[in-house]
Amino acid sequence: MNVYETAIPDFKIRAAKEKDVNLILNFIKELAEYEKLSKEVVADEDILYESLFVKRQAEVIIGEYKNIPVGFALYFHNFSTFLGKANLYLEDLYIKDKYRGLGLGKAMFGCLGKICLERGCGRLDWWCLDWNKSSIRFYEKMGAKAMSDWTVYRVDGQALIDLSSQ
Repeated sequence: MNVYETAIPDFKIRAAKEKDVNLILNFIKELAEYEKLSKEVVADEDILYESLFVKRQAEVIIGEYKNIPVGFALYFHNFSTFLGKANLYLEDLYIKDKYRGLGLGKAMFGCLGKICLERGCGRLDWWCLDWNKSSIRFYEKMGAKAMSDWTVYRVDGQALIDLSSQ
């Protein structure tokens, strides 16, 4: 998929290109600021370039409204042993504040749904911060269900180093 036309006039979604690394980093920083997590951003252009365009560890789509980049989504495959097939995991989806409410986020999710189906994926998964009530309402209107029976765990930093020596 290179360009995905949407039902929203003047809004298109395209696959990110190598030249978009700075744009992607800026979207990440804006999202981190919105989520009150700016101090956690350590990614830089070199890291993103290596991860996205050399190692191909994730993919990005860019939403453009009237030819202005206004949002992005970063996603990658994970795998369900129960389904026996890959899924898409959405790490981040962000639309600039002044463009929210136009249906652009829903169109971005529609694009991800299309990618999911084209690739034969079983589902689309993502996390949402508990305090982000507006996003939760948005997701529920799309038919998403909170997976309340699951707790997210993480090992990083020194704990990851310690774990690797087991």
